[in-house]
Parts: sequence; structure tokens; C-alpha cells
Amino acid sequence: MTRVGILYPGHSAEDDYKTFAGILGGGIELPVVHTLMREDAHRVDALLDVGSEGVLAKGAQELNAMEVDSAVWACTSGSFVYGWEGARRQVQGVRDVTGVPSSSTSFAFVHALSQLRLTRVAIAATYPDDVAQRFVEFLTEAGVSVVSMASHGIATAAEVGHLDPDDALDFVISNDHPRAEAVLVPDTALHSADLIEPMEALLGKTVLTANQVSVWEGIRLTGRHEARPGPGTLFRSGSSVVRSVFAAG
Repeated sequence: MTRVGILYPGHSAEDDYKTFAGILGGGIELPVVHTLMREDAHRVDALLDVGSEGVLAKGAQELNAMEVDSAVWACTSGSFVYGWEGARRQVQGVRDVTGVPSSSTSFAFVHALSQLRLTRVAIAATYPDDVAQRFVEFLTEAGVSVVSMASHGIATAAEVGHLDPDDALDFVISNDHPRAEAVLVPDTALHSADLIEPMEALLGKTVLTANQVSVWEGIRLTGRHEARPGPGTLFRSGSSVVRSVFAAG
């Protein structure tokens, strides 16, 4: 049994991880620890607090008691808002506490793109524009070319968690770009497990969502590289060619 520990801020779409575990089948467990969210707001100051050192350390301590094989800070905005080096320090802090290979959703997107050998992306972000632009900057530093970026402008994770699946599907599909090799959907507050296959079928290209890459990254960190049935092209590709952005893990 492989246990991927998920550090998840507040409550919005944590049940997505149960759905992913069900789709992936036996052998994968995704225990979730809810980290403190003092204010649910897609604002830079609030997100800096969500991803602060003390908050993550407390959550990591809980994961440490669960005997997980890897740990993922499952919050895109609460990691990329710190910039590349700040996000690396977050991951190091989680690793120091848990003693297992660790990562975050922002780095998971980078590793997933590396796995699939894709470099040109469109972004369909649920956040306000100023927050979404921070993700563009993060990806650009990783050498990813962002050919378009759309912002839904949703102010809180709770609102994203209640987004109608058809509305989410329409938003992503309508914000593809002809030059993009993949569409990225960066918010772990969005339920996406059941949407990835329809999105990829309609677009005819890879779709990467925040919860999807978080789960894949956690499995990758445990050394399990085999391809597996869905959801999406990413899981079917395995993880054999990834060059990690971390010195270890």
C-alpha cells in the first residue's frame, strides 16, 4: 500500500481525493490533513498566510504521525504566491518535519509538464487576475511558455468548491488556445477528478488540474513510475522521464 499524505488548506474540494483514489484503484491511499486557513480569500496577503511556515509545520506534524510515504502541499496559489525559491523552502520545511519526499502543487505542475514533454500551455484559472498572474510568473521561471491566461475571478476557495461541473467544464474548454499543448487548471478547491477525461476528449489535448497533479506527484515521489488507468493522459504516461526540480525527491 502506498500512502500519499495531502496537506490541504481549509475545506472546499477535499473529497476530490477520495474520488481520485477510487479511480486509481487499490494500492493507493490519500489521507488528508486540513491546514489552517484563517481567511478564505484569493488575495496575495491571505495566501501568504495560508502557506506560512508555522501553518505547514503543524500540518506536517500530523502527517508525520500517519506514516505516509510522501507528502504534498496541495495548494497551488498558497505555493506559487511565494515565488520559486519561497515555494522550494516550503517543500523543504514539510520534508524536514515528515522525513519523507515532499512537494507542492505548483511544482507538481512543472514536473507533470516535464513528464509529458510539454512546454506551451494555456491557463484557465479560477482566481482573480492578479493572483493568476503569479502562476504565470512561476511557470515562466520554470521555462514554460504561457500562451494565454484566463481568470474566472472567483474570490474564495469555498465558491470554487461549489462551482457547477458544467460551468467548470465550459470555462476550461472556452479558454484553450490553438498554440497550447496543454490546458492547466490551477486550483485544488476545484472538483476535477470526473472532469479531466471529458475535457481532454473535447479539447483533443492534455488537461492538467491541481488535484490531479498533486496526486500524481505524490505517487511519483514514492518511486512508483508505472502507468495506470486515468484520470487523464498524465496518469497513463507513468513518471519515468521526470527530472525533479529538487536536489532530492
